[in-house]
Amino acid sequence: MRVSDPVSLTDRTGLAVTRMGFGGAPLGNLYRALSDADAQGAFSAAFDAGIRLFDTAPQYGLGRSEMRFAEGLARHGRDNIVLSSKVGRLLLDCAPEEVTPEAFVDVPQKRIQFDYSYDGVMRSHAESLARLRTDRIDILLVHDVCAFSQGSQAASDARVRELFDQGGYRALIELREAGQVKAIGAGVNEWQVCERLLGLGDFDCFLLAGRYTLLEQEALDSFLPLCVDRDVGIILGGPYNSGILATGAVPGAKYNYAEAPPEILDRVARIEAVCAAHDTPLIAAALQFVLGHPAVRTVVPGATSAAEVAQNVALLERAIPPALWTDLRGAGLIRPDAPLPEETIHAA
Repeated sequence: MRVSDPVSLTDRTGLAVTRMGFGGAPLGNLYRALSDADAQGAFSAAFDAGIRLFDTAPQYGLGRSEMRFAEGLARHGRDNIVLSSKVGRLLLDCAPEEVTPEAFVDVPQKRIQFDYSYDGVMRSHAESLARLRTDRIDILLVHDVCAFSQGSQAASDARVRELFDQGGYRALIELREAGQVKAIGAGVNEWQVCERLLGLGDFDCFLLAGRYTLLEQEALDSFLPLCVDRDVGIILGGPYNSGILATGAVPGAKYNYAEAPPEILDRVARIEAVCAAHDTPLIAAALQFVLGHPAVRTVVPGATSAAEVAQNVALLERAIPPALWTDLRGAGLIRPDAPLPEETIHAA
Protein backbone atom coordinates (compact mmCIF):
# COMPACT_ATOMS: atom_id res chain seq x y z
CA MET A 1 0.00 0.00 0.00
CA ARG A 2 1.32 3.40 -0.96
CA VAL A 3 0.30 6.81 0.33
CA SER A 4 -0.15 8.12 -3.21
CA ASP A 5 -2.37 5.25 -4.39
CA PRO A 6 -5.48 6.89 -5.91
CA VAL A 7 -8.94 5.68 -4.92
CA SER A 8 -12.38 6.94 -5.88
CA LEU A 9 -14.10 8.89 -3.13
CA THR A 10 -17.40 7.95 -4.78
CA ASP A 11 -18.21 6.97 -8.35
CA ARG A 12 -20.62 9.83 -8.98
CA THR A 13 -18.40 12.66 -7.72
CA GLY A 14 -15.49 11.79 -9.96
CA LEU A 15 -13.12 12.74 -7.14
CA ALA A 16 -10.00 10.64 -6.69
CA VAL A 17 -8.29 10.88 -3.30
CA THR A 18 -5.05 9.36 -2.11
CA ARG A 19 -4.87 6.60 0.49
CA MET A 20 -3.58 9.14 3.00
CA GLY A 21 -4.79 12.69 3.43
CA PHE A 22 -3.39 15.69 5.27
CA GLY A 23 -5.36 17.03 8.24
CA GLY A 24 -5.21 20.78 8.79
CA ALA A 25 -6.07 21.06 12.48
CA PRO A 26 -2.40 21.24 13.60
CA LEU A 27 -1.85 24.14 11.19
CA GLY A 28 -4.41 26.06 13.23
CA ASN A 29 -2.10 25.83 16.27
CA LEU A 30 -3.88 22.92 17.91
CA TYR A 31 -2.67 22.76 21.55
CA ARG A 32 0.54 24.67 20.70
CA ALA A 33 1.74 27.40 18.40
CA LEU A 34 3.26 26.24 15.14
CA SER A 35 5.63 28.48 13.23
CA ASP A 36 4.67 29.43 9.68
CA ALA A 37 7.83 27.69 8.49
CA ASP A 38 6.92 24.42 10.20
CA ALA A 39 3.33 24.67 8.97
CA GLN A 40 4.40 25.17 5.37
CA GLY A 41 7.07 22.50 5.74
CA ALA A 42 4.44 19.97 6.81
CA PHE A 43 2.13 20.97 3.94
CA SER A 44 4.90 20.68 1.37
CA ALA A 45 6.19 17.40 2.78
CA ALA A 46 2.71 15.92 2.42
CA PHE A 47 2.42 17.11 -1.17
CA ASP A 48 5.91 15.89 -2.04
CA ALA A 49 5.06 12.46 -0.59
CA GLY A 50 2.18 12.16 -3.04
CA ILE A 51 -0.68 13.12 -0.70
CA ARG A 52 -3.38 14.97 -2.61
CA LEU A 53 -6.31 15.23 -0.16
CA PHE A 54 -5.98 18.25 2.15
CA ASP A 55 -8.66 18.89 4.80
CA THR A 56 -9.19 22.01 6.89
CA ALA A 57 -11.99 23.98 8.59
CA PRO A 58 -12.82 27.50 9.79
CA GLN A 59 -12.67 26.23 13.39
CA TYR A 60 -9.02 25.24 13.10
CA GLY A 61 -7.28 28.21 14.65
CA LEU A 62 -10.26 30.49 13.93
CA GLY A 63 -9.26 30.68 10.28
CA ARG A 64 -5.50 30.34 10.70
CA SER A 65 -5.39 26.85 9.18
CA GLU A 66 -7.31 27.92 6.09
CA MET A 67 -5.04 30.96 5.65
CA ARG A 68 -1.97 28.74 5.91
CA PHE A 69 -3.55 26.35 3.40
CA ALA A 70 -3.84 29.28 1.00
CA GLU A 71 -0.04 29.56 0.94
CA GLY A 72 0.35 25.84 0.26
CA LEU A 73 -2.29 25.86 -2.47
CA ALA A 74 -0.57 28.77 -4.21
CA ARG A 75 2.80 27.05 -3.98
CA HIS A 76 1.77 23.61 -5.22
CA GLY A 77 -1.11 24.45 -7.56
CA ARG A 78 -4.80 24.39 -6.71
CA ASP A 79 -5.57 21.97 -9.57
CA ASN A 80 -3.20 19.39 -8.07
CA ILE A 81 -5.08 19.11 -4.76
CA VAL A 82 -8.46 17.80 -3.58
CA LEU A 83 -9.50 20.41 -1.03
CA SER A 84 -11.92 19.81 1.84
CA SER A 85 -13.32 22.33 4.29
CA LYS A 86 -16.36 22.67 6.54
CA VAL A 87 -19.43 24.74 7.39
CA GLY A 88 -21.37 25.26 10.61
CA ARG A 89 -19.14 27.71 12.46
CA LEU A 90 -19.07 31.38 11.49
CA LEU A 91 -16.09 33.46 12.61
CA LEU A 92 -17.14 36.85 13.93
CA ASP A 93 -15.04 39.86 14.91
CA CYS A 94 -15.13 40.40 18.66
CA ALA A 95 -13.51 42.00 21.69
CA PRO A 96 -10.36 40.28 23.02
CA GLU A 97 -12.20 38.80 26.01
CA GLU A 98 -14.82 37.20 23.70
CA VAL A 99 -12.37 35.14 21.63
CA THR A 100 -13.34 31.44 21.56
CA PRO A 101 -10.14 29.55 20.75
CA GLU A 102 -11.34 26.12 21.98
CA ALA A 103 -8.21 23.90 21.82
CA PHE A 104 -6.22 26.31 19.63
CA VAL A 105 -3.63 28.88 20.68
CA ASP A 106 -2.36 32.17 19.20
CA VAL A 107 -5.54 32.69 17.17
CA PRO A 108 -7.04 35.71 15.39
CA GLN A 109 -9.43 37.92 17.35
CA LYS A 110 -12.61 36.04 16.44
CA ARG A 111 -15.43 34.24 18.17
CA ILE A 112 -17.37 31.24 16.92
CA GLN A 113 -21.07 31.28 16.20
CA PHE A 114 -22.71 28.00 15.23
CA ASP A 115 -24.99 28.43 12.23
CA TYR A 116 -26.38 25.59 10.09
CA SER A 117 -28.99 27.71 8.29
CA TYR A 118 -29.07 28.42 4.54
CA ASP A 119 -27.47 31.84 4.97
CA GLY A 120 -24.99 30.46 7.49
CA VAL A 121 -23.79 27.72 5.15
CA MET A 122 -23.52 30.07 2.18
CA ARG A 123 -21.66 32.69 4.22
CA SER A 124 -19.30 30.12 5.73
CA HIS A 125 -18.50 28.73 2.28
CA ALA A 126 -17.85 32.20 0.85
CA GLU A 127 -15.63 33.22 3.75
CA SER A 128 -13.62 29.99 3.51
CA LEU A 129 -13.03 30.66 -0.20
CA ALA A 130 -11.70 34.09 0.73
CA ARG A 131 -9.36 32.76 3.43
CA LEU A 132 -8.18 29.95 1.15
CA ARG A 133 -7.75 32.38 -1.76
CA THR A 134 -9.39 29.97 -4.18
CA ASP A 135 -12.54 29.82 -6.29
CA ARG A 136 -13.68 26.36 -5.22
CA ILE A 137 -13.71 23.77 -2.47
CA ASP A 138 -14.04 20.17 -3.63
CA ILE A 139 -15.53 18.57 -0.49
CA LEU A 140 -17.76 20.61 1.81
CA LEU A 141 -18.61 19.04 5.17
CA VAL A 142 -21.14 19.98 7.84
CA HIS A 143 -18.98 20.30 10.94
CA ASP A 144 -19.70 18.84 14.38
CA VAL A 145 -23.42 18.16 14.53
CA CYS A 146 -22.65 15.13 16.74
CA ALA A 147 -23.52 14.80 20.44
CA PHE A 148 -19.81 14.69 21.34
CA SER A 149 -19.22 18.16 19.91
CA GLN A 150 -22.57 19.72 20.82
CA GLY A 151 -22.56 18.45 24.40
CA SER A 152 -25.65 16.24 24.39
CA GLN A 153 -27.86 14.15 22.15
CA ALA A 154 -30.61 16.75 22.45
CA ALA A 155 -28.26 19.48 21.26
CA SER A 156 -27.12 17.29 18.36
CA ASP A 157 -30.73 16.62 17.37
CA ALA A 158 -31.42 20.35 17.43
CA ARG A 159 -28.47 21.07 15.11
CA VAL A 160 -29.60 18.38 12.65
CA ARG A 161 -33.09 19.87 12.65
CA GLU A 162 -31.59 23.32 12.05
CA LEU A 163 -29.62 21.97 9.09
CA PHE A 164 -32.74 20.61 7.41
CA ASP A 165 -35.45 22.97 8.63
CA GLN A 166 -33.55 26.23 8.16
CA GLY A 167 -32.08 25.49 4.76
CA GLY A 168 -28.48 24.50 5.40
CA TYR A 169 -28.93 21.19 3.60
CA ARG A 170 -30.62 22.99 0.70
CA ALA A 171 -27.59 25.29 0.47
CA LEU A 172 -25.27 22.28 0.21
CA ILE A 173 -27.38 20.75 -2.54
CA GLU A 174 -27.44 24.04 -4.46
CA LEU A 175 -23.66 24.36 -4.22
CA ARG A 176 -23.20 20.80 -5.47
CA GLU A 177 -25.73 21.17 -8.31
CA ALA A 178 -24.05 24.41 -9.39
CA GLY A 179 -20.68 22.65 -9.54
CA GLN A 180 -19.21 24.88 -6.87
CA VAL A 181 -18.45 21.80 -4.76
CA LYS A 182 -18.15 18.21 -5.95
CA ALA A 183 -19.07 16.35 -2.76
CA ILE A 184 -21.04 17.11 0.39
CA GLY A 185 -21.05 15.35 3.73
CA ALA A 186 -20.29 15.84 7.40
CA GLY A 187 -17.22 15.90 9.60
CA VAL A 188 -18.12 14.44 13.01
CA ASN A 189 -16.97 12.28 15.91
CA GLU A 190 -19.81 9.73 15.88
CA TRP A 191 -21.02 7.31 13.23
CA GLN A 192 -24.60 7.35 14.56
CA VAL A 193 -25.25 10.90 13.39
CA CYS A 194 -23.81 10.01 9.98
CA GLU A 195 -26.30 7.16 9.71
CA ARG A 196 -29.08 9.53 10.67
CA LEU A 197 -27.99 12.06 8.05
CA LEU A 198 -28.03 9.32 5.41
CA GLY A 199 -31.65 8.70 6.32
CA LEU A 200 -32.50 12.36 5.82
CA GLY A 201 -30.52 13.47 2.80
CA ASP A 202 -28.27 12.68 -0.13
CA PHE A 203 -24.65 12.80 1.06
CA ASP A 204 -21.48 11.70 -0.70
CA CYS A 205 -19.01 11.20 2.13
CA PHE A 206 -18.24 11.58 5.81
CA LEU A 207 -15.10 12.51 7.68
CA LEU A 208 -15.43 10.24 10.71
CA ALA A 209 -13.01 10.77 13.58
CA GLY A 210 -12.04 7.77 15.68
CA ARG A 211 -15.13 5.59 15.41
CA TYR A 212 -13.67 2.78 13.33
CA THR A 213 -10.32 1.70 14.75
CA LEU A 214 -8.48 -1.29 16.15
CA LEU A 215 -10.45 -0.62 19.34
CA GLU A 216 -13.87 0.31 17.95
CA GLN A 217 -15.77 -1.60 15.28
CA GLU A 218 -19.41 -1.06 16.25
CA ALA A 219 -19.91 0.83 12.98
CA LEU A 220 -19.74 -2.55 11.23
CA ASP A 221 -23.24 -3.37 12.48
CA SER A 222 -25.15 -1.02 10.20
CA PHE A 223 -23.40 2.19 9.21
CA LEU A 224 -20.41 0.95 7.20
CA PRO A 225 -22.45 -1.64 5.25
CA LEU A 226 -24.90 1.17 4.41
CA CYS A 227 -22.01 3.26 3.10
CA VAL A 228 -20.89 0.41 0.84
CA ASP A 229 -24.43 -0.12 -0.45
CA ARG A 230 -24.89 3.59 -1.23
CA ASP A 231 -21.33 4.31 -2.46
CA VAL A 232 -20.65 6.75 0.36
CA GLY A 233 -16.95 7.30 1.00
CA ILE A 234 -15.42 7.50 4.47
CA ILE A 235 -12.47 9.77 5.20
CA LEU A 236 -11.16 8.29 8.44
CA GLY A 237 -9.65 10.67 10.98
CA GLY A 238 -8.43 9.84 14.46
CA PRO A 239 -7.13 6.32 13.70
CA TYR A 240 -5.31 6.25 17.07
CA ASN A 241 -8.38 6.97 19.26
CA SER A 242 -6.74 10.28 20.28
CA GLY A 243 -3.49 8.69 21.34
CA ILE A 244 -3.42 5.23 22.86
CA LEU A 245 -3.06 3.37 19.56
CA ALA A 246 0.03 5.48 18.86
CA THR A 247 1.64 5.45 22.30
CA GLY A 248 0.54 2.01 23.41
CA ALA A 249 -0.68 1.10 26.89
CA VAL A 250 1.61 3.48 28.78
CA PRO A 251 0.69 5.31 32.00
CA GLY A 252 -1.47 8.32 31.20
CA ALA A 253 -2.29 7.09 27.68
CA LYS A 254 -5.23 8.98 26.17
CA TYR A 255 -8.34 7.29 24.80
CA ASN A 256 -10.99 9.53 23.26
CA TYR A 257 -9.48 12.68 24.80
CA ALA A 258 -9.39 11.31 28.36
CA GLU A 259 -7.12 9.02 30.38
CA ALA A 260 -7.62 5.46 29.18
CA PRO A 261 -9.58 3.22 31.59
CA PRO A 262 -8.05 -0.08 32.78
CA GLU A 263 -10.04 -2.26 30.38
CA ILE A 264 -8.83 -0.26 27.39
CA LEU A 265 -5.23 -0.36 28.63
CA ASP A 266 -5.51 -4.13 28.96
CA ARG A 267 -6.97 -4.58 25.48
CA VAL A 268 -4.32 -2.38 23.90
CA ALA A 269 -1.58 -4.29 25.72
CA ARG A 270 -2.90 -7.52 24.23
CA ILE A 271 -3.03 -6.01 20.75
CA GLU A 272 0.54 -4.74 21.24
CA ALA A 273 1.70 -8.24 22.15
CA VAL A 274 0.35 -9.65 18.88
CA CYS A 275 1.97 -6.81 16.94
CA ALA A 276 5.29 -7.43 18.70
CA ALA A 277 5.13 -11.11 17.79
CA HIS A 278 5.04 -10.02 14.15
CA ASP A 279 7.70 -7.31 14.53
CA THR A 280 5.16 -4.60 13.73
CA PRO A 281 4.67 -1.32 15.61
CA LEU A 282 1.18 -0.91 17.06
CA ILE A 283 0.89 2.50 15.42
CA ALA A 284 1.48 1.02 11.95
CA ALA A 285 -1.17 -1.65 12.51
CA ALA A 286 -3.64 0.98 13.74
CA LEU A 287 -3.05 3.19 10.71
CA GLN A 288 -3.40 0.42 8.14
CA PHE A 289 -6.26 -1.51 9.77
CA VAL A 290 -8.87 1.14 9.00
CA LEU A 291 -8.13 0.97 5.27
CA GLY A 292 -9.19 -2.66 5.25
CA HIS A 293 -12.84 -1.66 5.06
CA PRO A 294 -13.99 -0.89 1.50
CA ALA A 295 -16.03 2.12 2.66
CA VAL A 296 -12.88 3.75 4.10
CA ARG A 297 -11.25 5.43 1.13
CA THR A 298 -8.52 7.41 2.90
CA VAL A 299 -7.04 7.96 6.36
CA VAL A 300 -6.07 11.37 7.73
CA PRO A 301 -3.56 11.28 10.62
CA GLY A 302 -2.28 14.49 12.15
CA ALA A 303 1.13 16.00 11.48
CA THR A 304 2.79 19.17 12.76
CA SER A 305 6.06 18.98 10.80
CA ALA A 306 7.72 17.53 7.76
CA ALA A 307 9.29 14.87 9.99
CA GLU A 308 5.88 13.76 11.26
CA VAL A 309 4.55 13.57 7.72
CA ALA A 310 7.51 11.36 6.78
CA GLN A 311 6.80 9.14 9.78
CA ASN A 312 3.14 8.78 8.78
CA VAL A 313 4.12 7.89 5.22
CA ALA A 314 6.57 5.24 6.43
CA LEU A 315 3.96 3.72 8.74
CA LEU A 316 1.36 3.45 6.01
CA GLU A 317 3.80 1.96 3.53
CA ARG A 318 5.37 -0.49 5.97
CA ALA A 319 4.80 -4.12 5.02
CA ILE A 320 2.68 -5.90 7.63
CA PRO A 321 2.55 -9.72 7.70
CA PRO A 322 -0.96 -10.95 6.82
CA ALA A 323 -0.74 -13.33 9.77
CA LEU A 324 -0.86 -10.37 12.17
CA TRP A 325 -4.42 -9.60 11.13
CA THR A 326 -5.55 -13.20 11.30
CA ASP A 327 -3.94 -13.58 14.74
CA LEU A 328 -5.75 -10.48 16.01
CA ARG A 329 -8.98 -11.90 14.66
CA GLY A 330 -8.28 -15.32 16.14
CA ALA A 331 -7.57 -13.82 19.56
CA GLY A 332 -10.87 -11.95 19.52
CA LEU A 333 -9.08 -8.60 19.46
CA ILE A 334 -10.81 -7.47 16.29
CA ARG A 335 -14.25 -8.52 15.16
CA PRO A 336 -14.49 -11.59 12.92
CA ASP A 337 -16.43 -9.57 10.35
CA ALA A 338 -13.89 -6.73 10.21
CA PRO A 339 -12.39 -6.71 6.70
CA LEU A 340 -8.64 -7.16 6.78
CA PRO A 341 -6.26 -4.91 4.82
CA GLU A 342 -4.76 -7.80 2.88
CA GLU A 343 -8.22 -9.00 1.85
CA THR A 344 -9.18 -5.57 0.57
CA ILE A 345 -5.92 -5.05 -1.32
CA HIS A 346 -6.17 -8.42 -3.07
CA ALA A 347 -9.87 -7.91 -3.87
CA ALA A 348 -9.03 -4.60 -5.54
